[in-house]
This record gives sequence, structure tokens and C-alpha cells, in this order.
Amino acid sequence: MSVAETSNRHIGKHRADTPTPNPSPQGGGEQIAAPFALIASDRGVRRLYAVDEAAAALGLFVGQKATDAMALVPELVIDEADPEGDHAALIALVHWCVRFSPAVAADAPDGLFLDITGVDHLWGGEAALLDDLLDRLARQGIPARGAVAGSPGAAWALARYGEDRAVAAPGAEAELLAPLPVTALRLEPQTAAQLIRLGLARIGQLAGTPRDQIARRFGAAVLTRLDQALVRAEEALMFSRPATPWFARLAFAEPISAPEDLARASRDIAERLCARLLAEGQGAGRFELAFHRLDGHAQRLAIGLSLPGRDAGPIARLFAPMLERVDPGFGIEVVTLAAERVEPLAERQIGLESIGETAREDGIAPLVDRLANRLGEDRVWRAEAFPSHIPERAVVRRAALTARAGPAWEKGRPRPVRLLGRPEPIEATAPIPDDPPVQFRWRGQVRRVRRSEGPERLAEEWWRRPPGETAPSHVRDYYRVEDDTGARYWLFRAGLYGGPDPPRWWLHGLG
Repeated sequence: MSVAETSNRHIGKHRADTPTPNPSPQGGGEQIAAPFALIASDRGVRRLYAVDEAAAALGLFVGQKATDAMALVPELVIDEADPEGDHAALIALVHWCVRFSPAVAADAPDGLFLDITGVDHLWGGEAALLDDLLDRLARQGIPARGAVAGSPGAAWALARYGEDRAVAAPGAEAELLAPLPVTALRLEPQTAAQLIRLGLARIGQLAGTPRDQIARRFGAAVLTRLDQALVRAEEALMFSRPATPWFARLAFAEPISAPEDLARASRDIAERLCARLLAEGQGAGRFELAFHRLDGHAQRLAIGLSLPGRDAGPIARLFAPMLERVDPGFGIEVVTLAAERVEPLAERQIGLESIGETAREDGIAPLVDRLANRLGEDRVWRAEAFPSHIPERAVVRRAALTARAGPAWEKGRPRPVRLLGRPEPIEATAPIPDDPPVQFRWRGQVRRVRRSEGPERLAEEWWRRPPGETAPSHVRDYYRVEDDTGARYWLFRAGLYGGPDPPRWWLHGLG
């Protein structure tokens, strides 16, 4: 695998593993590994998908026709490739590498990029981080190569064609890449072959050629790859999750598994990350805690805050009820914590006139956070008036502690105490058109109207419909009525008399 860096430091990892060769008897009882390869169909042609060292030593290579390979090496042992399984394993490895960096990108089919900017000091330097990463992979049976450089392209080249575990000092990429073949620039095979035929077999030779000649003969893509490798141009990577510099890590000399140890670790790592947030005047609205087990699996917990915060105590208390869901397996060796939705959070100066408001906000925020993280963020909200004359659109859901907007309802238009979620049909009797009903039937019971007020005519929001789809049936005449028992209702008649469809009556609110 390869480990890379851009102007930030990256690690590029390249899988150096090969298919496990099958042993075959070779006289004297000795078992000598037979050459082995995986094959897959490519546009209807069976080609070599991967080869082991023995097969490569005999001249076989990836992409070669399987029939040609079998003719050259009759003793070749083959098996079917599983590209989908390989990709799933690579993605699993991406998630596993989050213990080293929050920014990990897959480089299919057999590589990874890690942006290790700002995290290498946790291992004592870039070389120590790279050694730890590759050694852990080796212990899990995944042979790999790696390198650290100032760009993904440089790390990719060094990991595959340079010295294993190379660490390029900032600005030294050009010198280290100069003797490497141009195939290390991730060029199209035809382009690389043409460069070699013209005597530009090494990156140093290509870099010393006038740029206008390269662009005119081979196109701008070659210059782009060259600049990316030499840290002259940026390269966008698709990380598995949004990259964040707000990241903390705890590694343990011995794996932990006891619930009290998990709670202590979550509190300690929260204090470490919150100290950084405080020092830089920042607060975060979401935190993700990950427990990395010995078997490579990571169990993640996430909490959200109604207001940006950086107080380790409340954050650890929000994580505490979730810890019972963590299965430590054979033990937890690393704990990481990442902060998201980070924004400036200045210290507040409390004045006498704002003591009550500040105390209310500080007192209710922890309660809202506990409820939201236990019940779900979408279940803790507040209603807010919205400037729409359509009643069912005049109230919207907002986050519990967001700033309130100004009043959106007209005081001269009273509304019921309770607005039904959906208007219910009723049967109403009115003496003449546009008069309020004298009685109506709702839910099987007849109610006689004693007092009434209205109508208040509301037209539809015509801008919400395509031109030509507005109709008189969408006009509503609302009435506030009181029956002979004193109960109050909010009724409306949809449609106008004399239109293509007869008007219908509905009950929309109570009180």
C-alpha cells in the first residue's frame, strides 16, 4: 500500500500481497510452490488478474491472456478472481485505517491514501506512524508497502517503485522521484510506453524536458500527473468521511475491555480534544467516538449538541449511556474522537440584564441534548411561526434551541388553539351561500351553531402550482363558530358556489 501527503502530509499504501501459491510435489518429498495466478473476464477475454512472485519470475504479468500464460507456463495454477470481494475488503481496510487518520481514501484496486497532517506527532513522527501501520497490516497477513510524501502522487510513486517505507522530507520529492520510471506517474499505459520509446524512461528525464514539447506531443494530462507528483499542483481525494483536523487519539499499552475503563477513556479523550477547541476558540455540534478492537473492527458512537460546545464533562456524560452497546471483543487498543460542525465559539460576558436568559439557555441545553441523543434528533424540536397565510404551512419545526424569528402571524387574524394535522370532512347546513352553517355533523354527532364569525377568505398559494392549475375549488372561506354547549370550532368551505364542483365543508381546528 502507499501512504501519501499533499501540502498536507499524506501516506500512500500499496498492497504488496500476492495470491497464495499452491504447493506441488517436486521429487524427494519436497513441496515447491507452483506459480499461481487469478483470472477474470475482460470484454469477453480471460486475462490474468493477479500473479504471485513465482509466476512473475517466469514472465507472466497482469492483463496477459490466460491462454498465452498457460502456453508459456503449463504448470501454472489458476483460480477465479473476486473483484467485488476485493473491493469490499479494501473498503473494510479504509474503515480500519481511521485509527491512524480521520481522512482515508481508497485507491482501487489495491491502495489507500491517508492524510496524516497534524496526527503524526501522536506516534512520534511520520516514520513511526508508517512503521506502526505496516507492521499491524503484516501481523494480520496483509503484506504492504508504504511511503510518506508531500502529495498523493509522490507517495503513490514511492510506495510502488521506490524504497519501501520511504519518508520524503518536504521539498525532496523531485530528487527521490527522479530515478523512478515514468510509469510511477500513474499515466495511461500507451502514453508511458511511448515516453519510454522516445528515451524518456525516468521521471527526472521527463521533468527536464521543455513543458511545451510535452504538452504538444502527449497532452496536458502528462504535465498534470507530473506536477501532482512533484507537489506543484493540488489533487482532490475522495475520503471515506469528511476530513476534519479536530481529531484526538488514545492508544493503550494493554487492551481494555471493562466498562469502567471504556468510560474513563471516553472522558479522557473528550478532555484532550476539548482542550484544543478551547485553546483555539472553537466549539463543535457533533462528536464521533470510535473504539478500535484488536480484530480490526471499529465500533462508533455519535452524539449531537443543540448548541456548539467544548465542555468535556457533558460530552462524556452523553456518551456514557451508549457505552453498554460497545462489544470490546478481545480488547480495545485505540480510541479516537472526532469533532464535526466546528465553528467559532467565543467566551460570553454575562451582564446583569442577560443573567436570566443565559441561565435559562445553559440550564435547558443539557436537557435537550440528553433527550435528543436518547430519542433521536428529529424528535426534539419546537414549533415556530412561518410567514404563510395557509394555516397548515404557518407553523414549521425548528431545532430546539435555535434563535427565534420575529412574529409571523397577523394579530388581526386569530387562529384556533389546536390546529388539526389534517382537515376532517363535515356535513354542514347553511341557509344561503356565503353564510356560516347553522349546524354541522362531525364524527357522527350533530352540533348546532349558536354564534359565528366570518368569513375569512384564503386563496391558494398560486406560485406553488404550475401555470393554469389554479382553480376556484382551492379557495377557502373560514368561519369561527360556537355550538350550543360552548365548544368552539374553526370551519371552512372549499370552493365557490356556481363553480364546476360543488363546495365542501371541512373542520380544521378546535378552540
